[in-house]
Amino acid sequence: MKRYAHLADLQAEVGHVIGTSDWVTVDQDRIDQFAHATGDHQWIHVDPDRAAQGPFGTTIAHGFLTLSLLPLLFASGFAIDDVRMGVNYGMNRVRFTAPVPAGGRVRGHFKLASFQPLPGGAQLTVEVTVELEGSDKPACVAESVSRRFT
Repeated sequence: MKRYAHLADLQAEVGHVIGTSDWVTVDQDRIDQFAHATGDHQWIHVDPDRAAQGPFGTTIAHGFLTLSLLPLLFASGFAIDDVRMGVNYGMNRVRFTAPVPAGGRVRGHFKLASFQPLPGGAQLTVEVTVELEGSDKPACVAESVSRRFT
């Protein structure tokens, strides 16, 4: 994990990779729990027998499940020591470019796209690429906007 002593240190990192997360396994139990939490029980996600006959040969994670893993990926990707609070400000764009099969592993690569100073903090726009182990294509590419306060 990359560590930054001060939020202000990131201003010089615009345009650079600021961290890479640990791998996270997206197993069937996680997919099922997400289906229960969201009410999205489509067979491609939750019915291994039917999904085995489907286009991917197995169940796949919901795209929004992959997106919902961003906080977990961010947490192991980089740390800013003097930040006392961060809030999700939104997303500028999101694309799900490859399906995540049950049992697949993903990790995040974080590139700082912009740093905007705010009173007591900064707004960070981070280009996130969610790598899918063994795939030439990422599972997800997104632009995440957060506000961090010192």
